[in-house]
Amino acid sequence: MSSALEAFGEYLIVVKSLNTHTVESYLLDIGQLQDFVQKDILFVQSDDIVSFLAQFDNKRTLNRKLSSINQFFDFAHRQSLATQSKPTIAMAKVPQTLPKYLSFEAIARGIESIDRSRLFGARDYALILFLYATGTRVSEALSLYRGDISEGWVTIRFAKNQKERIVPIAPVALEALEAYLRIAPMTSKYIWLNHKAQPLSRISAYTIVKKYLGVSPHVLRHSFATSLIIGGVNLKVVQDLLGHASLVTTQIYTHIQAQELQQTIQAHHPLSKRVA
Repeated sequence: MSSALEAFGEYLIVVKSLNTHTVESYLLDIGQLQDFVQKDILFVQSDDIVSFLAQFDNKRTLNRKLSSINQFFDFAHRQSLATQSKPTIAMAKVPQTLPKYLSFEAIARGIESIDRSRLFGARDYALILFLYATGTRVSEALSLYRGDISEGWVTIRFAKNQKERIVPIAPVALEALEAYLRIAPMTSKYIWLNHKAQPLSRISAYTIVKKYLGVSPHVLRHSFATSLIIGGVNLKVVQDLLGHASLVTTQIYTHIQAQELQQTIQAHHPLSKRVA
C-alpha cells in the first residue's frame, strides 16, 4: 500500500472515526482504481477514473466507488499530496425505491413465539425490540456498553461520521432489555453477547432477525423511521434520531407518508369508490 493510501486510512480511522469495515471498503475501492490504471494513484486523471468506473453496470456500486475516489482526492489535495481536489464526474442517477419496512403488527407476530424464559430467547426478543424501538444501526447497537443505557435513554457513542447522539428507548423495549440483562453473564461490558459471552457479531444479529422476521436488521431501522413519519413526527426529529448527516437522506420516508395518505383516501373517501 502506498504512503498516500496509508495516510488516508489513518485519516478515516482517527479523524472520521469510521469503523474498520468501512475503512477497508474505501481502501479497496482506491486500490482497485490503482490496479486498473497501473500508475501512481496521485497522478490519476479524470479520464482514467471514467474508464475504471465504466466496468460497473450497477449504478449504486459505481456511485460508491466514485464517492471513495472523491474523498481520497479531497484528502490528498488538502494534504498537498495531489494537485487536483477531486474528479469532476457526476454521480449516476439511481432510481429511488421506497425502503422496505414492517408494521408493528408484523413484528409482534414474528417474535411472539420466542421463549423468553431462556437466555438466548430473552436476548433475541430484546434485540429485535431494541432495534425497532431506537432505530439504531445494527453496528451501533452491537457496540453498546451496559453503561450506555440510563433512565430510558441510549447513548450512541460509536455513531457514523462522529455524530454521537442520545435516543430514547420505549418502555416495552426497555423492559425486555432489562429482563435479558438480569440473566445475561456479567463478564462483559457489552450488552449483546453470544454463547461464549463475547460480543455478538453482525452476522449473528442478522441471523437472529432473519429467523424471526424474515428481514435484515436494517429493515427494523426503516420500520422505526416509517412508524414515526406515518404517526406525524417532524422530519427533522426523525433525522436527529436516525443520526443522518443530511435531511435529504431522511426525506425518502416522506414518500411512504404520501403513499399511506393516498391509500387512506382510496379506502375511505366516498369519491374514491366508483359511482354507478
